[in-house]
Amino acid sequence: MAERTDAVRRERLDRDRVLRAAVVLADEDGIDAVSMRRLAQVLGVVPMALYKHVAHKDALLDGMVDAVLGEIDAPDPTVGWAEAVRARILSAREVVLRHPWARRVMESRAAPTPVVLAYMDSTIGTFLAGGLSVDLVHHAMHALGSRIFGFTQELYDTGPGPTPEDLAALGPQAQAAMQQLAAMFPNVATVATSRPHDPSSVVGSGCDDRFEFEFGLDLLLGGIERLHRRGWSSLGEVPA
Repeated sequence: MAERTDAVRRERLDRDRVLRAAVVLADEDGIDAVSMRRLAQVLGVVPMALYKHVAHKDALLDGMVDAVLGEIDAPDPTVGWAEAVRARILSAREVVLRHPWARRVMESRAAPTPVVLAYMDSTIGTFLAGGLSVDLVHHAMHALGSRIFGFTQELYDTGPGPTPEDLAALGPQAQAAMQQLAAMFPNVATVATSRPHDPSSVVGSGCDDRFEFEFGLDLLLGGIERLHRRGWSSLGEVPA
């Protein structure tokens, strides 16, 4: 009976099931908990059974990223290019929020998978279908960077500025150090403490909360649209 049960498990195991189980495991326990041995335990198979579907750990991680990208909404062909790109990027952000480990894995990959390339190709296609020049789209993709996948890379992990309650809780020496820094860099202190960020919506590190993400996205898309209307070229040749 046990042998028959094992046979059924092996028969039903496929690549999609392996990847879905790995994604759930990473969502629940973090990406560091994902190993071939642990995944085999979750699926109720021996580790060697997994290698028929994913060649090695790196292939598993690539497949997990592909599975996550598959959750991003397709571009809406009934709206303008800017609205379609914006909606899709915000969909990507919601996906990354559901799977916060995905950013770390994507940043660790040496080369994009065909699924990642297909996602980029589709995004580029939305720009081109809107009439943007290849030249402008090339630079727009560089400007958007990782934002098309739903996250941004902050230069420094500054985090939200301290609240008055935070400062009051510090000891005298720490308060003096904070006051000294504020005196040395008053402009940084003014901006850093001007508005607290939403700690519940951060993807990765820094100030990447929803407001900051959408603010930056709208600035970029608005600028791209203005350049498109002007007939901008990186060669500096603007049609009359």
